[in-house]
Amino acid sequence: MKYPYLIYQQHLDHAPIFADLEGDPYVADLSTANLLLNRIDVRDQQTYQRILEREMQPSYKWGFSGYLENRESLLRDCPQMMEKGRYFHLGLDIIVARGTPLCAPLAAEVAEAGYEKGEGNYGGFVLLKHQSERFETFYSFYGHLDSDRLPAVGIALLPGEPFAFIGDFHQNGNWFYHTHLQIITQRGLAEGYLSKGYCAAEDLPWINGLCPSPLPLFRR
Repeated sequence: MKYPYLIYQQHLDHAPIFADLEGDPYVADLSTANLLLNRIDVRDQQTYQRILEREMQPSYKWGFSGYLENRESLLRDCPQMMEKGRYFHLGLDIIVARGTPLCAPLAAEVAEAGYEKGEGNYGGFVLLKHQSERFETFYSFYGHLDSDRLPAVGIALLPGEPFAFIGDFHQNGNWFYHTHLQIITQRGLAEGYLSKGYCAAEDLPWINGLCPSPLPLFRR
């Protein structure tokens, strides 16, 4: 059985990635429709963090921004994205406080953990491998983490077991506090999507076979 249909198997132990999220989520629009992004320095993420906090308080404790958003405005100062027109977001950004622990959503093995340096990149990251006789192997990826507290490659995780933490600006590629959750199929991993959090418009027709929506994996 392929992702995401495996999620609906009754026997599967499926845990929240973030424990005890309270209340409704704030939805942060980071697409080209958000005109604020044209008026601010998008690489000044400390200022954007303050804007987010002002908009979220006191009603929202957490939030997210969407899968397949066109983020050309946000990425205009990231040459690694602009060069090939990779503007479409392949993850779900889950907005929580700095230092919040992440937990394995399913039984997993840490396939990779490391640090991607460079402005606008992932900073600390973890790739979890999910493998079972009952479903086709797939991977969940988490970016913008605390690079000083990453798990060892090869360790096994139980559903709900903490494995990493949300990073600060100097650890997470200089982004607002969140993690980038991305699903990567075996084909997607072979085609280099471990290092691609965005795709070009020309890739959209077949992206579901490479990096399908992470929304089914995310639960409260």
